[in-house]
Order: sequence, then structure tokens, then C-alpha cells
Amino acid sequence: MTRMTMVEAIRDAHDVAMGRDERVVVFGEDVGYFGGVFRCTAGLQKKYGAARCFDAPISESGIVGAAIGMAAYGLRPCVEIQFADYMYPAYDQIVSEAARLRFRSAGQFTCPIVIRMPTGGGIFGGQTHSQSPEALFTHVAGLKTVVPSNPRDAKGLLLAAIDDPDPVIFLEPKRLYNGPFDGHHDRPVESWKGSELAEVDEGYCPIPLGRAKLRRSGAAVTVLAYGTMVHVALAAVAESGIDAEVIDLRSLIPLDLDTILASVRKTGRCVVVHEATLTSGYGAELAALVQRDCFWHLEAPIHRVAGWDTPYPHAQEWDYFPGPARIVDALRAVMEA
Repeated sequence: MTRMTMVEAIRDAHDVAMGRDERVVVFGEDVGYFGGVFRCTAGLQKKYGAARCFDAPISESGIVGAAIGMAAYGLRPCVEIQFADYMYPAYDQIVSEAARLRFRSAGQFTCPIVIRMPTGGGIFGGQTHSQSPEALFTHVAGLKTVVPSNPRDAKGLLLAAIDDPDPVIFLEPKRLYNGPFDGHHDRPVESWKGSELAEVDEGYCPIPLGRAKLRRSGAAVTVLAYGTMVHVALAAVAESGIDAEVIDLRSLIPLDLDTILASVRKTGRCVVVHEATLTSGYGAELAALVQRDCFWHLEAPIHRVAGWDTPYPHAQEWDYFPGPARIVDALRAVMEA
């Protein structure tokens, strides 16, 4: 194993995939020569040439549309949208073309593309660089949606996504790109290289989509989280003193419902945490599934802890986030119910 940051792990996944399969091409805005604004593709153009790793015009619709055409005729594009906030011009291509191509062609064409997007806040990027739009993708039949929380998962899940025969939305929490996060914005961020989660397998090491990961065992309450919020949830549980079980979903669609239900049936309580806004967020779907299949096991109402229902507030970024204090309140509320 080699210890890496998430940026390094994503770059390594690209390198491994391109080395294994000449059909894999990588492109996007500033992705080729410069190596991406977050450096996730640095060095790939030099190693594989400008025909396989190249820069695209500032046109998200064009990037995704070109990738769909390439995929339909045998290539495996892995494209980068510079920030998830920029994907809206491409949303029509993603929903109307990529997600439906297999179905509208009765399987004659498929769309094996990966659309990578830095997501979430934590870098004071303001309203146009900090959104968490995962629910816009999980709502669309035909798309898969993945959100890693650490370097090991980032590499393994990206390799699996590139291998997948259908379109995968790969959301990368930019707050975790270069270091771990203990759940508190006022504590220093140290290198991933001192973390067990940074131990990344060398070479080809895919992690199958649709399998959640147990991050902490517990018997009192189940906490469901993904991406950055996994670390915030772990910090909250440590502070609360409550014996909570923390599950990292990793893959939102397909969802590892078996792992979720087994945990909630054991604990009888559930708290769902995500950074995106509360109303119509992905947490509502999780709560509905848990209520449907665990109704007779629940000892308390399911609680959701999420971002505010407001456009992203740059000046109040750290209050907007679900921090450990808000999660602790939710944990105590379900234990007292």
C-alpha cells in the first residue's frame, strides 16, 4: 500500500485505468496541460498524450455531449466538471441523453461515462463553488451516484465507475481533497498521510459500487452519512458519548439498503446527515426507506441533520454546515424520545 491524499488517489485511479484500457479518455476544462484546478489529472497528458487527456472549451454541455457520443461508439470517457455548481448547463445532456441512451435504444447503445465533480463547501468558495447537488442525480433513473469520503475509497470507487457500463456521477468532496477532517473547522487540518484511510492499494483495486462501509460499530443509534459528513458524524459521536453506529454510504445509487436496514433493526434509532439543503435532500429518501422497512423496530422518529434551506451563505459557511454540535443534539433527541 501507498499513503496518498484524495487528490493523489484520484490521479492514480486515472493513471491505472488509462494504462489498462486504451479506450479510457480524460478531458474537461484545464484538465490536460494544467492537470485540473485541483490537480487531479496532473501529468496524465504528458504520459498518455493529448489525444487521451486534453482540454475542452468552457462548455459543460459540450463536454458531456461529446463524452456521450464517444461512449456510444466504444470509448470510455472520464470527464471533469470543474465544480459541481457548473453542471447545470450540462444537466439536459446528463438526464435526457446519458441516463436514457441504453433504454431508448433497447440496449443497442450504452453510455459508459464517468462525470467527476468537486462538490460541497469548506473552501469559502461562495454560492457558485460550494453546492451539493447529489439529489438532482439520484432522482434520475439510469444514473449511478457515488461520493467517497477518503483516498482509499476514492481510488477504488473511481476505478469501478470507469469500468461500469452505464453513466456514473462521481462527486468528490473538495473539503477532503488534501487532508483529513476531524469534524471541526477550528482545528488544524493535518496530512492524510498519517491516516489509516490514506493507505491505498497499488495498481488495479476497484471497490464495487453499491456497498456501504461500517466506520464505527455501535448499539444505540445508527448514523447514515457520506462524503465529508462521515468525518463530522464520527467527531459528533466521539463527543456525545453515545454508542452510535456510523455507516458511510459511499454509493447513493445503487444503495446498500441491506447494510442500512440491518443496522437500524439492531439499534432501533436512526440519524441521517448530509451537507446539502434539508428539503427534498437525499436524506428524505433514506428516511423514507428506513421508515418503510424498519417501522416496527424504531424506538424514536428518524432525525435529519442537513444544510440550511437557503442559497449557500458565504459569510456563514461554518454555521450552514451540519457541525458536530447539531449532530450531537440529534443523537440526544433520538435517545430521549
